Amino acid sequence: MPAPNLFLIYVRDAEAATAFYSDLFEIEPTFTSPRYVAYEIAPGVLFALWTGRSEHAVPSTPRTCEVGLMVSGSAAGVDETFTSWAAKGVHVVEEPYDDVFGRTFVAADPDGNLIRVSPVD
Repeated sequence: MPAPNLFLIYVRDAEAATAFYSDLFEIEPTFTSPRYVAYEIAPGVLFALWTGRSEHAVPSTPRTCEVGLMVSGSAAGVDETFTSWAAKGVHVVEEPYDDVFGRTFVAADPDGNLIRVSPVD
């Protein structure tokens, strides 16, 4: 059975979201259009931004999923990422804390999409 290979995030402004995620993750898109931007994050796996449902992409809409970024270095790697992102002015929803899977924190993009940083499993 095939595994999921497209992770799509709704955004209101593709250009602004592209600037945000390119800076945050230090990556460049592999495909860009006015309403859809894709980043190949692994061979055949895309993380994409889409304005097709932008009416739902407002910070007041409750989010029930998160984009995840697992970093190496255990707690130290998570804390270093937090310090770096805070210096960039990224909106932090939950400051670093220890959970059952290790150190973690949650940030949000300008549209309210959640981004969780945690250690590599």
